[in-house]
Amino acid sequence: STKFDHMLNLPSFNSDHPAPGRRYTPPSTTLGSGGKMAEALPLGAQEAGGGGALMGKLRMADRSMMEVISDHPGELVKTDSPNFLCSVLPTHWRCNKTLPIAFKVVALGDIPDGTLVTVMAGNDENYSAELRNATAAIKNQVARFNDLRFVGRSGRGKSFTLTITVFTSPPQVATYQRAIKITVDGPREPRREWILIFLYSIIKTIIQRSFL
Repeated sequence: STKFDHMLNLPSFNSDHPAPGRRYTPPSTTLGSGGKMAEALPLGAQEAGGGGALMGKLRMADRSMMEVISDHPGELVKTDSPNFLCSVLPTHWRCNKTLPIAFKVVALGDIPDGTLVTVMAGNDENYSAELRNATAAIKNQVARFNDLRFVGRSGRGKSFTLTITVFTSPPQVATYQRAIKITVDGPREPRREWILIFLYSIIKTIIQRSFL
């Protein structure tokens, strides 16, 4: 460095060191197979040693998720967490009405029996909608909610996002985006179907009377 640089107290740079504007990205945060980030692997996968073992864990997690979904076609859906699946909800439902099937949260990792799981629902209009029976306990990696009901309404043309909290140590959180729309009346039959039902009932009545 020159005497002028020394007077200004400027640091000297060595070409052997990287430029300060560039950061090194560790392998644990690079994308693996299936587009998932390695740091979002199921519990314990982050501690696997070596790149080969890490990729093996990722492929195993993806395969087990697809196997569970294929074993329950049309019943389970992915959350934003690779550790949990949950039941598919109807796109539109009436408030405070029993769901057509019991809502379940399925853990793909090892969660101790008795671990509590809670469900919350909200959107930009209703941040914390009222729910009933929104707590369940894990048993054999499944939390089954007994008569989960959505009491709060989601708003016109809007759906709720579910937030699922599993109280492990530390707690784990999964979300189900645009899960369900809740209104006072619920889904209505299209007008065309009502006309067909009405015509069918008239024809049925005429046929029954003709045989009397």
